[in-house]
Parts: sequence; C-alpha cells; structure tokens
Amino acid sequence: MHYCSTRGENRLYSAAEVILMGLAPDGGLFVPADPLPPVVLEELINKTYLERAAAIIHPFLEEFSAAEIKLFLQKAYSDENFTDPAIAPLHRLTDRLFSLELWHGPTCAFKDLALQFLPHLMRGAAARTKEGFTTVILTATSGDTGKAALEGFCNVPGTEVIVFYPHEGISEIQRQQMVTQKGSNLHVAAVRGNFDHAQAGVKALLADRALKEKLARRGFKFSSANSINWGRLLPQFVYYFSAYLDLRRTGALRPGEKVNFVVPTGNFGNILAGFYACQMGLPVNRLICAANRNHVLTDFIKEGLYNRNRPFYRTISPSMDILVSSNLERLLFELDGRNPARVRTWMQLLQESGSYRVDRDLRQAIAGIFWSGYAGDDETLATIREVYLRHRYLLDPHTAVGKAVYEKYRAATGDLTKTIITATANPFKFAESVAGALLPHEQTAGRSAFELLPLLAESTGLKIPAPLLNLDRRPLRHPTVIEESEIQASLLDFLGIDKSGLE
Repeated sequence: MHYCSTRGENRLYSAAEVILMGLAPDGGLFVPADPLPPVVLEELINKTYLERAAAIIHPFLEEFSAAEIKLFLQKAYSDENFTDPAIAPLHRLTDRLFSLELWHGPTCAFKDLALQFLPHLMRGAAARTKEGFTTVILTATSGDTGKAALEGFCNVPGTEVIVFYPHEGISEIQRQQMVTQKGSNLHVAAVRGNFDHAQAGVKALLADRALKEKLARRGFKFSSANSINWGRLLPQFVYYFSAYLDLRRTGALRPGEKVNFVVPTGNFGNILAGFYACQMGLPVNRLICAANRNHVLTDFIKEGLYNRNRPFYRTISPSMDILVSSNLERLLFELDGRNPARVRTWMQLLQESGSYRVDRDLRQAIAGIFWSGYAGDDETLATIREVYLRHRYLLDPHTAVGKAVYEKYRAATGDLTKTIITATANPFKFAESVAGALLPHEQTAGRSAFELLPLLAESTGLKIPAPLLNLDRRPLRHPTVIEESEIQASLLDFLGIDKSGLE
C-alpha cells in the first residue's frame, strides 16, 4: 500500500513514512494511493477483536509482517490496558438502538483504541527507516487525545511528546489527567484560546520546513498523534466493523442488512474512520454526524458552505468544541474525484478567509452518506437524564449529543434502520455535567468534579473508573500556560534547545 497527499505532491510514500511524518510536506493529509482493500465480513463474524483488527489493518501496512501486527495488537489491547475483554463492547438500549462503548481503555476515552496501538506502530516504522532521529510527537487536544497520547507514549524510547490544550477549554478531570501525567519524555502546555488556536499552532509547526530542517540537524523529527496522522486514524476503522459483526454474530442483523452509525464529532476523525469502513464494504445506511452548539459541520453537510467565521462556544461537550475540522479535507479529496487542485483551493480559502463552498455535485455526494444535526447543552443534559431514567444507562455529554441528534434524525426521516451510537467517553470523566443532569441542584452546587465522583457513584451504583481515582491528589507536573504566539518557543524549551542555536 502506497500513500499520497490530498494536496497533490507528486510522490508516493510508504506506510512507515506516513506514520512517522504525520502531515504531508505540502501541508496535506496522507491517504491511500492504492484501492482500499475489501473486507470479507463472513470470515470475521466469529473472530475476536484482535483477529478482526489484524485482518483489517494489515493490508494498509504491508511492509510490516503479520507477526509484527499481531504483536502490536496484543500489546495495545492487553488486559492491562482494557478492562473489558471485548475491547469495544456493544450495549443494547432497544432492539434497534445500541451503544458502542469505546471507553474501556486506560484514559476512559475512545482515543485509546488508536493511541495504545500507534506507539508500537511508530517504533516499528522508525526501525524500518533507520534514521536515528528522536521523534517529536506534536499533539493538539480538545480534551481526550492529549491524555491518550501521553499514556500511550509514556517513556517510549526515541520519542518526545508535546501536548497543547486549550486553557479553560476542557473539563477539570481531563485537565487533571494531563497535568499530573508522569513520564520523562512528556510535556504539556495550556494555550490561551480554544482548540482551533492550539491545532493551528501545531499544524504550523508541522508544516514549517525551515524549522524542521533546523531541528533535524539537532536530531529531531516531527510527527503527530492527532488524527491527521494516518496511523492514528487506521485503528479506528476496526471498531466500526467489529460492532457490525457483533450484531451479526448475535443474530440481531441479517446478512446484508445495513446499520446507521451516530458519531459525536468535532475534528471529523472518528466519523471519517466510519466513512472509510463503508468504502471497504461495511453495510452502512447513514453516518449521522452529531454536533454541539459549535455546529460548523452540520451547516456544511446541509448547505455545502464551510464557514468558521462564527462565535465559538464553550460547551459541556468540550471535546467537540472545534470550528476547524481537519479531517474533512480527506473526505473532500475522496468524494471529489481525488482532485488535489480543488482541495488546495478550498484549504487556502479556509486559511485566508475562513470559509469555502463546494458545488452541488459534491454536496449531494456527501448527503448520500451523511446526515447531520446538533444539540445544545440543555438538550444534552435532558438526554442524559432521560436515558438514565428509561434504561438505567449512563451517557457522557458527548454521547448524549449523539443520542439527541439521533432522535432528531428519526423525527426528520422516519428511518427505522438499526443504529449504533459511538459512546466516546466514560460518563464519570464529565462528572460535573452528568451529576448535574441526574441529581438535585442542592446536592451538586459548589462541588468540584472530584467531589462529585463518589456522589455520582453512590447515586447510580456504578464504580468510579480506576484511572480517575485520586486524580486531584496527584502532584502537578505540567503547569505551563502560554499564548498561541509562544507555541514554537515552548516547543524549543521542552526540547532543551536555545532559540539562538537554531539561527
């Protein structure tokens, strides 16, 4: 399998190269240059999650042996890392609605499904290139990617991990998970502003050729753990197939019967993995893109206009508080005839004016696969409460956005297709919102997230996840707070490089 850039650089790359580079040299995103390998569903129905993952992933990584991929997967999805042997189990809400629990990993969020695998893959890629560089993993996070990257790459030889997150733009538990993380190769900084500011700063570093050349002379090479990195996106294909196959195995789906997936998303990575799964043969009726009050994706899918020139809102679903959805670039490339010139034009317009519009044909192509809606905070809280009272099942605020949007989809279309909602985080990770939805105000008022954790556990009969226990008692290790203009200086400081030494 070879890879090319969405922006048309005239060169093909190997899997090892794209995994280590993260972003293409021309600023584009890497995508397969060869046809996507079809998945033979019938052969995987009775297989384990790891066996399914090996069959789906290996064709994209042909330069790695089957034994290597198997070993990477065994290490990534070990009992030590994941608390459920199914890895990504399905929970039945009704005969037609299921929750795909993607939060049983070490950081209680869906990013673990990729970021427990990526470090092993990256080390294998580095061994193939034999360049001898220290890989600098640059990551912008809206809450969950950062902690998952820190956890996955902690003390991995030959790596330095630098995470930037929006100051005051994530939940208290998400912040505490990152700023208390141990690891000699880990660095974290809060950026004053929102996620888009952090993401723009990281992408600018990754695209700065002069900086990369200077750092290369010092023995450093950039990569990324964000879903702009193909190696981050690829493992996410697996749980779409696995959820479908689990329903087939239990008889809940007939052969050939299609399903819907509802995906709460901000950066468009999770739902894009579902799109690629469709292209590989997964029988999907609709991919339902669920947004919060920052509904730039909903407007784009419905109207064909992408416009980030709008107010930015901090919501109770902070991992979706994004106005620049990086992975949408891959979808545009795939559905517009793989035309890099058009992609370059749209991305240039987005950077210069903050908006672009696609034509009618592309808009119709997108609408043939995707449907989108959004839910505000009040709707989200009401959904958490309603689902718990009706099903005794707890949703986090992101998954609750997905459930609320699904109900809007049902009302708008009348579609009775069986549907899977991707549950992206353990509800205890957002104790303030979840407790606020379920408990009387006088019980929650004035209490911190960490004070609410035992209260939520007692009221629901559920256990506090082990990774969240005593977070507030752990020592602060990463107190840095910077302006967006200081991202490069912060990078150099974390790597122990004097700026004057680069001139």
